[in-house]
Amino acid sequence: MGKFNFIKTSIEGLIIVEPTAFGDSRGYFMETYQKKDFIEGGITVDFVQDNQSSSTKGVLRGLHYQIEHSQSKLVRCIRGEVFDVAVDLRKGSSTYGKWEGVILSEENRRQFFIPKGFAHGFYVMSDVAEFVYKVDDFYYPGDEGGYMWNDPAIGVKWPIKEGDPIILSEKDQKHPAFIK
Repeated sequence: MGKFNFIKTSIEGLIIVEPTAFGDSRGYFMETYQKKDFIEGGITVDFVQDNQSSSTKGVLRGLHYQIEHSQSKLVRCIRGEVFDVAVDLRKGSSTYGKWEGVILSEENRRQFFIPKGFAHGFYVMSDVAEFVYKVDDFYYPGDEGGYMWNDPAIGVKWPIKEGDPIILSEKDQKHPAFIK
């Protein structure tokens, strides 16, 4: 196996990336991004910015998208565990309005590539999660949109058990419904 395993999902363009970790009694080393390997794996975007967030158990961020300045993202969880979701917003796509979800954690070290034209969100399943991501366009305040995390037209099956907390920002409580 090479340094990365690129796994295509049921939605064209969404790719799960599994890096290879080389470990011994001291710990491990792994590459998380290597442009040449990613191009060979079908990810050809030029990343311009790295971001990081920290959230506590039950925080749900999303479903967010950029309107005019759509961003491709390479996301991963470096501490804790999240359920990460991408929703296809590409008009004319055969999977328009469909979603894909993947657990990202410090243990599985998986990454999730989300191309332009998708809404994105995640739910924190561990006590704390640190989430990092690369984007291929800069953030423009005022250029963001979103849909309700629990919109029945999208139908994301979040791994939220009865009694689990759901903590939303004020903004995320006010997103409109998704209309196909």
